[in-house]
Amino acid sequence: MRQTTRRLIALCVVVTTAVTGCGLQSGSAVPLSVEPGSIQPVPGLEGAKLIVGSKEFTEQVILGYILEFGLVAAGADVRDLTNISGSNSTRQAMVSGQVDVTYEYTGTAWINFLGNETAIPDATGQFEALRDQDAANGLTWVNPAPMDNTYALAMNQATADSTGIKTLSDYAALARTDPAAAQTCVETEFNSRQDGFPGMAAAYGFDPNVVPRQVLQGGIIYQATADGSQCTFGEVFTTDGRIKGLNLTVIEDDKSFFPRYNATVVIRTPIADEYPEIAEVTGPISAALTNDEITELNRQVDIDGREPADVARDWMVKQGFVTVGSD
Repeated sequence: MRQTTRRLIALCVVVTTAVTGCGLQSGSAVPLSVEPGSIQPVPGLEGAKLIVGSKEFTEQVILGYILEFGLVAAGADVRDLTNISGSNSTRQAMVSGQVDVTYEYTGTAWINFLGNETAIPDATGQFEALRDQDAANGLTWVNPAPMDNTYALAMNQATADSTGIKTLSDYAALARTDPAAAQTCVETEFNSRQDGFPGMAAAYGFDPNVVPRQVLQGGIIYQATADGSQCTFGEVFTTDGRIKGLNLTVIEDDKSFFPRYNATVVIRTPIADEYPEIAEVTGPISAALTNDEITELNRQVDIDGREPADVARDWMVKQGFVTVGSD
């Protein structure tokens, strides 16, 4: 699904963000052509050289392309550096100046990057606190989307029926009384992050070390949880289209442990100061990114097998932001 060139770019970022031979300072061409729609050329962005980045999973790649198409329609000279491997590598690419604009999640930055231990339940309050604190790192946060891609645990219907689990408090009770029955599949980051499995275990009062866990790639977890043989429970993202596509049941976070993860436009502050038009162009795009909208886009990629760039452009066209160019 993802091109070999992007895999190489991602690998280069992981190995070192200082190597210019991987093309990190210029990126590659935007994969599809667009023309203006409701987003019209903006004089202040005409010819502005901007590098758009994203992490490597489906939703992030889609969001990266959405940003690229919007900025291209506004007249910017955009280079594509989507599909960077991992949150920390993407963050480093932003801080080091190798990526200018990205979509990042408020909860990820608040806890994982800035080291805060307690999330702010209110989405607006979380955004504002993050915006103010991260300014010291040379990053400007604007235009949080209503979409909230938080973590969750899920199970198939057979597991739901046999265990009676509905909430994470129920799951925690199972983990305390019969840890083997709480066997769970997780990704590497979720397995170690304080906004992931260890923090969840602390909040719900069970020992994370007694629960058998398999660390798998995210795409494998969904199918393995649906099958029920390899994964009794599995880590999921709440806006992932595979939840509905595979008929998974999401376990309720009844203590509201998991933070808000509103996708938000992040711009390097020197770029934000030079091109304030970026915030103006991306505002309506973020406003249209609801949970229902992004879940459907994710489903088209992960269930239907479509290319993320095609899905992103079709959505931008459907919303009227851009029109199709000549590829």
